[in-house]
Amino acid sequence: MQFHYTVISPYGTDETVHRLENALQNDGFGILWRFDVQDKLQEKGFTFTETLQVLEVCNLEETHRILSENMMAGYFLPCKIAIYTEREQVHIGMPKPTAFISTLDDNELKAFAESMERRLANAIDRTVRG
Repeated sequence: MQFHYTVISPYGTDETVHRLENALQNDGFGILWRFDVQDKLQEKGFTFTETLQVLEVCNLEETHRILSENMMAGYFLPCKIAIYTEREQVHIGMPKPTAFISTLDDNELKAFAESMERRLANAIDRTVRG
């Protein structure tokens, strides 16, 4: 089992981020934080030519529910989605929530992670479709 779900976007980075934000909002997710790694590295004097943006995304209602039942969900919440360039292609992907909790003996937490993973992967897929 791979720990991530990653696809290649046919769009540029800005368009991919915009499309992803719309896809996530349509499924009840909000963007809590957006980190532009390239800008931060360059700000600190490092040469870094690839684009890398990390979005932390969350459905607050579902997060509240699952954290009220098991604080270990905080190990994979909020969920991260990365948009980056590599070899002149825009990639969009995420670590799979199920990979983080596969060793826990908590069926409800596993079901929650499966649901989040499926919904986020669907949002990523909708982002890259024309």
